[in-house]
Amino acid sequence: MTTTTPGQEFETQDLMINMGPQHPATHGVFRMVLQVDGEIVRDLIPHIGYMHRGAEKLAETMDFRQGIGYMDRTEYLAQFNAELSYVMAVEKLAGLEVPERAQWIRMILCELNRLSSHFMFTGAFGTDIGVFGTAFVYSFRERETILDLFEEITGDRLMYAYFRPGGLAWEVTDNFERRVGEVLKSARQGIKDMDGLLTENEIFRARTQNIGIISAADAIDWGCTGPVLRASGVPLDLRKTEPYLRYAEVDFDVPVGQVGDTYDRWLVRIEEMRQSVRIIEQCMAKLQPGPIMPERMPRMLRTPPGEVYLRTEAPRGEFGVYMVSKGGNRPHRLKVRSSCFANLQALKDMAIGSYVADAVAILGSLDIVLCEVDR
Repeated sequence: MTTTTPGQEFETQDLMINMGPQHPATHGVFRMVLQVDGEIVRDLIPHIGYMHRGAEKLAETMDFRQGIGYMDRTEYLAQFNAELSYVMAVEKLAGLEVPERAQWIRMILCELNRLSSHFMFTGAFGTDIGVFGTAFVYSFRERETILDLFEEITGDRLMYAYFRPGGLAWEVTDNFERRVGEVLKSARQGIKDMDGLLTENEIFRARTQNIGIISAADAIDWGCTGPVLRASGVPLDLRKTEPYLRYAEVDFDVPVGQVGDTYDRWLVRIEEMRQSVRIIEQCMAKLQPGPIMPERMPRMLRTPPGEVYLRTEAPRGEFGVYMVSKGGNRPHRLKVRSSCFANLQALKDMAIGSYVADAVAILGSLDIVLCEVDR
């Protein structure tokens, strides 16, 4: 026991605390080691790799159709968006022209997937903050409605493998227009519920405002993309700056934050959900009958030698696929650019100086998917 004389300050010692790898707040198998002085975080060391499966190398052993399944399992909350980057990379290598109808359907499904992914975020984030368990119930109510539609179209609730180089695996259901309308009606109410439940809630704002601030310059330096970057005031959205599919033909806004804190990252995602509904409505109005695949597609697709990098705006930011072909029916090399991996790099800067409880909120505001980080 240490004794002190009157007026002498107590000696303190920083402690190392493990959070994870099995921890509800780490959103998967992730470990961060916190160096704390009392309740203040002095340092944070992230440990990744627990979910590494070698997906990129495995995809190199598969033909271009089989590799789609590994994209689903890499980004398991935004599967359509991950599939899209992969098949568009193959299409660019092969010089394939995708029919207009297939492009509109891809956009609709990717934006619906953005909605389902953001609903997952709003529910989990509300639980991270510790405000309401109601947030999780509300969010999953809406997410289930969207997944029911995905199951009707693809036959699966999680690993869709529906996009194909050149178009789509098969036509959407006959009731597609009606079902999308029903889902959008439900989603609008769900967004309103989540916004009303948390955005102006006094406890929620106290737990998120001025917490985990990252400046625009630092976010750019760390390679952040998606809502994390836009919350810091940078209006970078690949759907606007580098339009793909038919995004140049629809009207939508890119929400940005002012402070770059945890609260802004919430606000940006809530507004992005409204914009996704707006995009889907325009896509449905422009959707016309037609083919969903090119007229002549070989049973086994082969590409000429070459290399390509193709990136799209996934719910968490830039999801890029770098693909090298030496000719043949499979990629010679495949590399995925993970938005979550880049965003996670900024976690240490965001968390130092905050409370331990705030570190949980900051991590939750990044909305990471560990399978995408580790691959």
